[in-house]
Amino acid sequence: MNYTHLLEKKEIRASVPCRVDLGGTLDISTFYLPLAHLKPASFNIALDMRTHVTLSTWTKGRIRISSKGFASAEFDRDTVRFDHPMGLMFAVARYFDADGIHIQINSTSPPKSALGGSSAAAVAIIAAFYAVLGEPINPKKIVWLAHYIESSVAGVPCGVQDHAAAAFGGVNLWEWQMGETGPEFERIPVFENTQDLVDFNDQILVAYCGIPHVSKDINKQWVDAFIRGETTAIFEKIVEITKEFYRAVKTKNFSLAGELMAQETRLRLEMTPEVLDNTGKKLFERAVALNCGARFTGAGGGGCLWAIGERDKILDLALAWKKLLEPVPDAKLLDTGIDTNGILI
Repeated sequence: MNYTHLLEKKEIRASVPCRVDLGGTLDISTFYLPLAHLKPASFNIALDMRTHVTLSTWTKGRIRISSKGFASAEFDRDTVRFDHPMGLMFAVARYFDADGIHIQINSTSPPKSALGGSSAAAVAIIAAFYAVLGEPINPKKIVWLAHYIESSVAGVPCGVQDHAAAAFGGVNLWEWQMGETGPEFERIPVFENTQDLVDFNDQILVAYCGIPHVSKDINKQWVDAFIRGETTAIFEKIVEITKEFYRAVKTKNFSLAGELMAQETRLRLEMTPEVLDNTGKKLFERAVALNCGARFTGAGGGGCLWAIGERDKILDLALAWKKLLEPVPDAKLLDTGIDTNGILI
């Protein structure tokens, strides 16, 4: 389908937030189906480092994608490669039978920072295409479409939480389950009051370790070990910790939340020590020493860490983390906060 006549008058723009999380991996069906009796859930926070997408016209029969942090790529619509570094984005374009279109992606988070940027971009592109076509923006439908397209080209099992945070925004617990006709999720907002969300910004901290991550390497180890029956008890414990963490945050017991976060991180380290790089280990140890919790984002192995704790402890930790990050190239504390919005057109 040639979109020139739909885009010639104006470009279409969409944006979505990225996220930090706890209880990831449980959003992969490999885990949440065998553990269904425990009602597995993931916790995440949408951050205001948004991914912006613009759709505009291009050469007939061609699809071009430009993205910050990647070399631009262009293919004939009939020879698109899904094994390309931006293969997910090309797969979304092909789903919408794109022809003569330029997709521009500008993420305000660091490239490959383990903040769910690729999944967020897929959500934003899907929303933009629906906007071009004049169809309703249905966040839940977009979440599942983005998830299934990503799963179809990734070559490894994929989760849902990145897409969910991008589509809905806010601070949520997501329960993963099988519905009448397929997988479903239940979104449970952590705070009812807007002021509680604003205040929660003072209880968290996010840092970029300066080293890009490759999530599929560690994710594959978790999946393979679980399939072999080696880590069932560990993931059952992670389900329990995630729900306790949600309750601690909801009741504003941030000291307990920090302890639970540290427990979850240690369980992950037990399975995959490389989930934290050298800088990440130093940040984690300093957080625990200052009575805070810290955890890698996504599947770790580089990228970002985030922390939670009482306000005064987080202030102390910010100073300590800044000092630890100073000698590391590109590493820094991220100037970010909670984003209450999901998809914006």
